[in-house]
Amino acid sequence: MVRLPLTPEQLAAGRRLGVLFRSARADRDPVRVAAAAGISPETLRKLESGRMPSPSFGTVVGLCAALEMPVDDAVATWLADGVDGDRVDGDRISGGRDERAVG
Repeated sequence: MVRLPLTPEQLAAGRRLGVLFRSARADRDPVRVAAAAGISPETLRKLESGRMPSPSFGTVVGLCAALEMPVDDAVATWLADGVDGDRVDGDRISGGRDERAVG
């Protein structure tokens, strides 16, 4: 199976996710956080630095659990376009309501 290259938007989302995880970890020991998440400290470093822009679902869930952070926070960070709202596949989504819907 050939994996398509990540888009610039996906790379930016990965960087935002890394910033979120780094901020949530704060001054906690990265080795302990990584162990609690079931990942290696190197994987945590790559995530936090944005060098792993497309982590697996299990990695995100494990890290959210280790950081006592709702997975919804990671999802919102991934989806945020960094400018003026949220975006999924180029369509605007606001407050859980798809703005493409009529009525």
